[in-house]
Amino acid sequence: MACYIGIDIGTSAVKALLLDESQSVLAETDVALPISRPHPLWSEQDPEAWWQATEKALRSLQDAAPAAYAATVAIGLSGQMHGAVLMDKADRVLRPAILWNDGRSHAECEALEHRVPDLGRIAGVPAMPGFTAPKLLWVARHEPEVFAAVAHVLLPKDYVRFRLTGSYVSEMSDAAGTLWLDEAERRWSPEIVAATGLDPAVMPRLVEGSDAAGTLSATAAATLGLDPKVVVAGGGGDAAAGGIGIGAVDEGDAFISLGTSGQFFVVNETYRPYPAAYVHTFAHALPGRWFQMAAMLNGASALAWAAQLVGEADIGKLLARVEAMPAKNSELLFLPYLAGERTPHNDPYARGVFFGLDPATETTDLIRAVLEGVAFSFADAQSALATAGTRPKRMGAIGGGAKSPLWMKMFADVLGVQIVLHEGGAKGPAFGAARLAILAATGQSTATVCTAPPINATIDPDPAATARYAEKIERFRRLYKVLKPEFAPR
Repeated sequence: MACYIGIDIGTSAVKALLLDESQSVLAETDVALPISRPHPLWSEQDPEAWWQATEKALRSLQDAAPAAYAATVAIGLSGQMHGAVLMDKADRVLRPAILWNDGRSHAECEALEHRVPDLGRIAGVPAMPGFTAPKLLWVARHEPEVFAAVAHVLLPKDYVRFRLTGSYVSEMSDAAGTLWLDEAERRWSPEIVAATGLDPAVMPRLVEGSDAAGTLSATAAATLGLDPKVVVAGGGGDAAAGGIGIGAVDEGDAFISLGTSGQFFVVNETYRPYPAAYVHTFAHALPGRWFQMAAMLNGASALAWAAQLVGEADIGKLLARVEAMPAKNSELLFLPYLAGERTPHNDPYARGVFFGLDPATETTDLIRAVLEGVAFSFADAQSALATAGTRPKRMGAIGGGAKSPLWMKMFADVLGVQIVLHEGGAKGPAFGAARLAILAATGQSTATVCTAPPINATIDPDPAATARYAEKIERFRRLYKVLKPEFAPR
């Protein structure tokens, strides 16, 4: 028997699962992670916390299925994209990792665009504060002693790979989100790397996500109770790995991801950048594949925030209350930009807003408005992709938010598309990472391994509801435009 592990280094948790040869899940777990926000717009994590959580998650898999765990032949990695892990020549982490939802580097984005006028075409998207390259410009400007000591720049999952293998390696889909990748050529862009003042030697070696990137070091194997021959696959950024897990691997395959952040994802077999609409056009985790994606910084995390706000620890019970109660204030709007927004606004200063409160407004109205606001942000994403010529009519759904039938029905109606819920869809990137491990270890074909999981439910849009939502979406968009000047720093 051969088994495979998928690990997802998320923002709120490290998730891990153990698959057998038939891709049945034998064990799964998640370990919560803290986030630090020491200043406005900042978002950081300690890379050591990722490794400690990974160790804990793997011990949990071992405890749950010891024989299968011992039979592991390959590990696949996924993780939050864009994070900057800076290491010196002695492999010491120089500062906390700057995360994808960190908005401090707005000025550095402008500088990078000035230095590389063709940046959007080469890197697949214009410079935005969440990406890795402008973070390094910020460090160079504000922490020059740290910048001078940088010997290696790694992404979150690739730091965990370093702890597993001792090697500095990344893969195409995660490298795509740095702004340093020449997306068409699938290699580091010398021009963009130079524009950030870095020596090319600090960049990790690149492999495809379905390739073997190395094997476990003797130290890691002993610590984790695994064979040193265990292969570590290239893996994928969380968006791409989510696509692998749901079988989105061929032209036109599409899905929405509703985790801490949100993605609207469509696979392409050619590189088709459209930076004018802030559409992300990135390399997929498979050779010869790319994807167009709209990225939203506020997904199910907005619902988690709202649940905490109203003092409800059980989100499932809260959603059941919302579903049972008719909306008392249908005019209520919520801008979900708690952490700023990327597509379509590229506005790190945007913030969350409730608009239209009245004396009759109840808790369930607030939560319904939050659900709608996040769905409306996906409607903006849909519009951006349509501008780029991409208009899917059927989409899968993954991530924790996909567990809510109420929210998924809302998404179908808001977007006017059929939503398909697959078995295991909530497992998302960790499952895709395990599939990439299978590909790396066995050499099987993508068509054999990366099939779409069985369908649990299909949700069709209600045309009447779609028409009603269209009017409210326009109010949502006007509200942001009116308030945008008020969000700007003073």
